[in-house]
Amino acid sequence: MLDSLNIFRWQDILDILIVAFLIYQLFLIVRGTRSAQMVLGLMVLGVVYFMASILDLATLQWLLKTFLGSLFLIVVIVFQQDIRRALTRVGKSPFQKTLDMAEKDLDEIIRAVFYLSKRRIGALIVIERETGLREFVGSGFKLNANLSKELLVSIFMPVSPLHDGGVIIYKGKIQTAGCILPLSQNPYLSKRFGTRHRAAIGLSEETDAVVIVVSEETQDISLVQQGALTAMHDELTLTNTLRNIFLPKENPVTGWRQWVGMS
Repeated sequence: MLDSLNIFRWQDILDILIVAFLIYQLFLIVRGTRSAQMVLGLMVLGVVYFMASILDLATLQWLLKTFLGSLFLIVVIVFQQDIRRALTRVGKSPFQKTLDMAEKDLDEIIRAVFYLSKRRIGALIVIERETGLREFVGSGFKLNANLSKELLVSIFMPVSPLHDGGVIIYKGKIQTAGCILPLSQNPYLSKRFGTRHRAAIGLSEETDAVVIVVSEETQDISLVQQGALTAMHDELTLTNTLRNIFLPKENPVTGWRQWVGMS
């Protein structure tokens, strides 16, 4: 027993902790998606292969061995969206965080959203964050215009040629309008969600963008982030939610530096 403990190195502990962390992150990424069922299916095949080996079922064992021999290729094909999302998260810097939007820009968006809602005009507004949206920006019409309530309203008016697509906003600028966004393939989404809502959820599943959706049928306003849709019942709720996301409280480091400067 003591000999076994002596063989156990600190590198082994670190190795186990890293692998456990990666597995945990994998479960967080696939949780609540179709991929979770696919992972379960692969685990079931693994158990069946193990039982076939024990029971000496040659044909079944050969069949599963052939299938599992291409497991790496299967994983890449089946989980390509999840792998992309995971790599995007890994590429984010946990230390560098800039303010995405100014308070006045958020106010312009909020005013426009509730103006459109009251008049039953649908809207799809994307606020870009750390994950670049260049591939989706290219699908729309470039504006690069200063953000304002009036411009947002005019874009989504039914007579506008750009009202059908999404608007992408980045750092206080309306980059493009009429953008085509990826639809969510989640089979568990409610049937009441139309193309606009599915596009908002689909984009948020692949990126860290914050998306605001206005329903022209129900006048409902929803905020979508990381594949989750949250109803915004009033202006105060939307204002507080956006400010919590884009206007974080004072950085403790900044506050410490200011204190040192004052002293």
